[in-house]
Amino acid sequence: MFLLDPLDPPRLFDAPIGVARFKSQLEDFQVEEVLGFEPSGEGEHCLAWIEKIDRNSNDVATEIAQKLSIRKRLVNHCGLKDRAAITRQWFSIHLPGIASPSPEQISGNGYRVLAMTRHQRKLRRGGHRANRFVIRLRDCDFDNAAVVDRWQAIESRGVPNYFGPQRFGHNGDNVGLATQMLSGAVDVRDRMLRGILISAARSCIYNACVAQRVADGTWDLPLDGDVFGFADNHSLVLPGKLRGDVAQRVADCALEITAPLWGNGELLSVSVVREMEQRVADHFHEIASGLEKLNLQQERRVIRLRPSESQVQWESNSDLRLRFELPTGTYATTLLREMVRFE
Repeated sequence: MFLLDPLDPPRLFDAPIGVARFKSQLEDFQVEEVLGFEPSGEGEHCLAWIEKIDRNSNDVATEIAQKLSIRKRLVNHCGLKDRAAITRQWFSIHLPGIASPSPEQISGNGYRVLAMTRHQRKLRRGGHRANRFVIRLRDCDFDNAAVVDRWQAIESRGVPNYFGPQRFGHNGDNVGLATQMLSGAVDVRDRMLRGILISAARSCIYNACVAQRVADGTWDLPLDGDVFGFADNHSLVLPGKLRGDVAQRVADCALEITAPLWGNGELLSVSVVREMEQRVADHFHEIASGLEKLNLQQERRVIRLRPSESQVQWESNSDLRLRFELPTGTYATTLLREMVRFE
């Protein structure tokens, strides 16, 4: 019987080092998108570098489309950023043969255009390289020695790459609604909501598989049948295609163990790893079978998350500022939960 909760999975470290206040003010959580490429400066797409304060990415895209009297689908962005935060990200606006609007034309309540350029292609979901975070923890009840020890451990070993609670909605309700939708009990017609629920369902099984390996003590130890990947791209190394130095490459963080994003067809893993992943999926039978009927392909996601470009600095006796980068599609809260407990 699978007893681990994928919405509150086991931590890698025994316990957080202490308690702190998190997101008590909007400026305590700042995110900046890192594209990973230079816009071409020409093309059919206008790129707008926008700072948002307490605004939802999709709502801003809708507002930009309304201001320019164009269809919403012509305004795109790489990812959804937290609403309760200060965030900076790129939006692409398809304007073939039309001059770029002025920053004032598309700025609005709670967001402003910081820069504009042109590019030959629209932005696609997950198309950026990383996200850069600046996070302030207030009223910390732990000392600097504890911070240094835990942060060094996180940097060197990494943490389980769980999907964060944002993925599952308020109180995790998206998983229950996804189960109803996939079983046919509820008809969800809204395309965006369907996508959110499908993502929550796949994330639930993924988190459960990672949680099982954390509980078993094998989340960073290669097992017979593992599928491997890389932190900076989506390439996979399948069983039977491995070199003999796998264990050392995983230890050196040059190669990453993966877990399934559930879909139709056979698991890419084999042997003991496939057996474990299938047992976990069987526990979530309604979700797994529903995802298979959608003809989603079996995909994989790396199960280790490590910050880069990090800096830790005390701003006062009790307020701590963290700076770091994380790869696209990963969660700062997943990292922070291994360090502190939030009030």
